[in-house]
Amino acid sequence: MKRKSVINRALLTLTGAVLLGTGLLVLAGGFDLYRRTPLTPPAGWPPTTPHEVLLTDSDRTHWTDEGWWWPAAIAALAIITLLALWWLLAQLRRSHPGDLSLEEAPPLDGVELRERALSDAIAADVGHLTGIQRARARMDGSSRHPAAHLDITLTSDAEPGSVLQALSDGPLQRARRTTGRTLAATVRLRQPSHKSPRVL
Repeated sequence: MKRKSVINRALLTLTGAVLLGTGLLVLAGGFDLYRRTPLTPPAGWPPTTPHEVLLTDSDRTHWTDEGWWWPAAIAALAIITLLALWWLLAQLRRSHPGDLSLEEAPPLDGVELRERALSDAIAADVGHLTGIQRARARMDGSSRHPAAHLDITLTSDAEPGSVLQALSDGPLQRARRTTGRTLAATVRLRQPSHKSPRVL
């Protein structure tokens, strides 16, 4: 799982739990559940009956006469807004290279190679190597620093060391030469699953 996905899920889970818990406590007070059931409200929790509010007039205006109150409130809201915008922009940032310009091919200046076409070409090229039963590829990273992730299933008699060497000298080298980029690669090798023979 990617680091961004882990952080997003953790933040969303925490935010959702806080909002859900707060909402349930407010609803419990609004529906007068504390009086009708043996539930005990949290200490200091104001809305325990339908007629109570979260913040009283004195609570809302307690610090408004202080000189530091409004600057502090505005600064806190500004920080929260900036953090929310930063998080939103982080979600919109591309985690895939998109179209790649062929930088080291002057005769093809302006020609772009689609990310999916490159991953399909790499997978097809890898699939023709000896010792490989099936190959899949996907692209990651940015347009300047793309990375290839290869998922390869070996044949039963394949030597992983030989396959990796052929992969580095062949398909990956050709992809780097075509795109004009270093093209980092992550390879996952799988052994074929052996099914036990059926006895009739």
